[in-house]
Amino acid sequence: MTSAHHHHSRPRKRAVGAGVALGAAFAAAVVGVAAGASASIEPTAADDEFTVAAVLPSAANDLAFSQSMVDSLDRLVESGVIDDYSISENMFVVEDAATSIRSYAEEGFDLVIAHGSQYGGSLEEIAPDFPETAFAWGTAADTFGLDNVSGYTASSDQGAYVMGAMAASMRGDGSIGLIGPIEVGDAKLYVDGFEAGVASVDTDVEVGVNYTESFSDTALAAEAATAFIDGGATVLSGSAQMTVGAVGVASERGALWFGTNSNQTQLAPEIVVANQVYHWDVVLGDLVASVEAGELGGITYDINLGNEGLVIEFNEDFDIPGDVQTLADDLIAQLASGELVTGVGTATPAETATAGSEPMGTEAMSTDLASETTVPSGSTEA
Repeated sequence: MTSAHHHHSRPRKRAVGAGVALGAAFAAAVVGVAAGASASIEPTAADDEFTVAAVLPSAANDLAFSQSMVDSLDRLVESGVIDDYSISENMFVVEDAATSIRSYAEEGFDLVIAHGSQYGGSLEEIAPDFPETAFAWGTAADTFGLDNVSGYTASSDQGAYVMGAMAASMRGDGSIGLIGPIEVGDAKLYVDGFEAGVASVDTDVEVGVNYTESFSDTALAAEAATAFIDGGATVLSGSAQMTVGAVGVASERGALWFGTNSNQTQLAPEIVVANQVYHWDVVLGDLVASVEAGELGGITYDINLGNEGLVIEFNEDFDIPGDVQTLADDLIAQLASGELVTGVGTATPAETATAGSEPMGTEAMSTDLASETTVPSGSTEA
């Protein structure tokens, strides 16, 4: 049921790995140590290795949500921020995921990541039993008031806005179809952000939205894609691991595709225009530094265009018109600086503008993101 992948890296220079480019977040964490949290440093410092375990709802190579975490952990190993990690994949049954979360904590991993909003209920029960272990989960803003739990979210509306504007500019005279899993969290932000991006170019473009109520059902995604194209859609996009089904249909029928979570270009290089890729390592680096300084949690982190936790990766083999590329580059710069906001979710412009590399407290998160934690904990979906 679980499969563990161990990645061993060269020994790292701990002080460097922990402190580089983390700036204020690291300084804030160190202040926490001075305030009497120093005892919890000892377990990590004793073996001088920082190990991470992650529980994933789908396959590690799903070209979507799970792979975004695995790729991020690989980058953390390569950069020497962590020494090693293990994963359990295809944990779509919440009870099985909970068993893995608990066993990783018992084995003494420094950080245990529950990579799925449906794992919140399990984490809330398990984390208090392991006060010396740091836990993180997402996409979610709730830390349950526990000082060893962190949340992480993605401002997925930002990259979606950029790609929506591109889609509106490249659609010819066709409509646009968006395929979502369940209307919560970063999936809903993505769909809403894409619609806003389309409207920023042309408010008359017809945009269809279909939530399949599943993260993993590729057949449902393929059906949705077929219906959209039959109805005149020339551009499609969508999120979650089910979208490989939609990309296949788009490829067969010649519709353009914009991806999110991971880089999906390899699925159909002839029709994938661009992808919004999640670089969780940007915030996990801050989290590791905090844990090493004795602050085990209580913070919600956000990846966005400003802190480069979200990156638009363009398909180099696709001939994107020059004016569309310029538009995309301009929008990325404006969203990253806070000069432009998507208008999606409930974050105010001021909150969005300050959502750079600083970890944000839960109070700054939009209710759209917080609402993701209401997914039933018994859900069997990823």
